[in-house]
Amino acid sequence: MHVQEWLETVPAVAVYALVGVVIGLESLGIPLPGEIILVSSALLASQHGEIDPVVLGASATAGAIIGDSIGYAIGRKGGRPLLAWLGNKFPKHFSEGHIATAERSFEKWGMWAVFFGRFVALLRIFAGPLAGVLRMPYWKFAIANVLGGILWAGGTTAVIYYVGIVAESWLKRFSWLGLVAAVLVGLTSMLVLKRKAKKAQPVIAGE
Repeated sequence: MHVQEWLETVPAVAVYALVGVVIGLESLGIPLPGEIILVSSALLASQHGEIDPVVLGASATAGAIIGDSIGYAIGRKGGRPLLAWLGNKFPKHFSEGHIATAERSFEKWGMWAVFFGRFVALLRIFAGPLAGVLRMPYWKFAIANVLGGILWAGGTTAVIYYVGIVAESWLKRFSWLGLVAAVLVGLTSMLVLKRKAKKAQPVIAGE
C-alpha cells in the first residue's frame, strides 16, 4: 500500500506518534525512512483537516532532537566498539568508508556537521552517535542538535504543507511525486557519500 494511503487509515494521534518515533529512531542511529514518512504526513495534513501541521511539525522536531540526544549518549558511552558493532549490523550504512567520511566532516566542520547533517540522508543517522564517540562538547552538540532539528523537521513540514495547500487539487492526483522527489534527494545524497566513502577506504586500508 502507498505510504500516504496507509497513513490515511490511521487516526491523527497515531500519525503524530509514528512520525516522532520513526524520526527519533533514525536520528538515534537506526536506518529508517524518516524523511519519507515526514513528507507523506505533511502532504496528508495539507489535504485532511484532522491532522494539525503544527502538532505534526512539533512531533517531528521532538523526535529528531530526542533521538539525536539519545544517540549522542549511546555513542559517548559505547565509543569505537559501538561503531564496529554497528558496522557488523548495518554494513551498508556504517561501513569503514562511511564512518571515515563522517569523521572528516566532523573534524572539518565541528558542530556544524551535526546541524547540516540533518539535511543529508545518511549523515542523519551518524550525527548523534558519532558526536558522542568523538566526545564533542555537549553544549555544542545541543545547540546544533536543537537548531538543526527545528529547521529540518519544522521547515520540511511547513514547506510541504503549504505547497500542498497551494496545489491541493494537483497533489491529490500526483501526490506520489512528493515522495519520489524525497527519495531522489535521499538517494543522491547517499550516492555522493558512497563515492566519498570509496575514496576513503584505501586511506583506511593503508593506515
